[in-house]
Amino acid sequence: MAQPQASEGAETGKPPLRIGMVGYAFMGAAHSQGWRTAGRVFDLPLSPELAVICGRDADAVRAAADRHGWAETETDWHALVRRDDIDLVDICTPGDSHAEIALAALAAGKHVLCEKPLANTVAEAEAMARAAEEGRSRGQLAMVGFNYRRLPATAQARRMVAEGRIGRLRHVRVAYLQDWLVDPAFPLTWRLRREHAGSGSLGDLGAHIVDLAQHLAGERLAGVSALTETFVRERPLPDAPSSGLAAVSASGTGEVTVDDAALFTGRFASGALASFEATRYATGRKNSLRIELNGERGSLAFDLERLNELEYHDGTEPAAHAGFRRILVTEPDHPYLEAWWPPGHGLGYEHTFVHQARDLVHAVAEGRGPEPSFADGLQVQRVLAAVEESAEKNSVYTPIAA
Repeated sequence: MAQPQASEGAETGKPPLRIGMVGYAFMGAAHSQGWRTAGRVFDLPLSPELAVICGRDADAVRAAADRHGWAETETDWHALVRRDDIDLVDICTPGDSHAEIALAALAAGKHVLCEKPLANTVAEAEAMARAAEEGRSRGQLAMVGFNYRRLPATAQARRMVAEGRIGRLRHVRVAYLQDWLVDPAFPLTWRLRREHAGSGSLGDLGAHIVDLAQHLAGERLAGVSALTETFVRERPLPDAPSSGLAAVSASGTGEVTVDDAALFTGRFASGALASFEATRYATGRKNSLRIELNGERGSLAFDLERLNELEYHDGTEPAAHAGFRRILVTEPDHPYLEAWWPPGHGLGYEHTFVHQARDLVHAVAEGRGPEPSFADGLQVQRVLAAVEESAEKNSVYTPIAA
């Protein structure tokens, strides 16, 4: 199994953790930022090295390497996985290749970080979770990239729930709203094709909110009842590969084979109730994620558009002066903030990937299982599958497979 070498990193004097990343577009840029920055902010036990970045277009991947600081490039991920000078494979590709790359990387003795959702199907996710469990016995670690867990505010919310600050959970309500598909002339990119993306807003946005809801609640969903809809079923073919959430149309049209929106209710194992909404058709909403948890003793709420804040209501206070209050999550004793700026100086979206890299480096150095694990990613995949099954059966309540 590839392990960080005993030789010290040239810049830090610490053993290196040599990263090979597959994919270089939106998520590739975000992950690059995380790996490049983590060791410059946090005191890490290993030094992340941006060793090799991989993509099919040689010129494009070379430009990405130059822009983001990667030392070498590959155009075949099989070659990257086989390299002896790579310790960890970071997968930032569309979902249709997650399983194949992750399984090959684990078989080659690498640690693995895989973007969400873990896979396009439950069967693929089950194979990945099995391989990760087998790899764990050999000292290999595998983590799925649900980055919204790593905002200081959501990490603080999880801490407060675990401390019993809101008491027994009664309700969770969460919505993730975007609008980049409102224009019917937007091209048919890979995110709108089931064979590449697995599902639409459900996998793209719904995976995030299912994981975040379960993580903050500290328990899993037991079953769901769902509706999904595809509002625009034919779109122009793209002229070139998409960049982030942008694309250019060419001539001709193709069929949209994924959902545009998903709406579902759920029940947690404890009996707490939940509601979820994921859509890319919420006109005017660019990246709006809001979650609220109501318990017997209090409530917590978080809004991604105000990502340095938590809303907290202490239901045990006298009614005369009780109410929601803002917690500005920028203090040194809040999660991740010990290494950043003075109180009141907020962080942003990109910092979640820095924190992701930090946590994974510590897990590798300490030999402990990282969170969220591939097993966690599999459980989210099973929720998404139950949502699709329920929607296909006129919203019948569908238990989550064990």
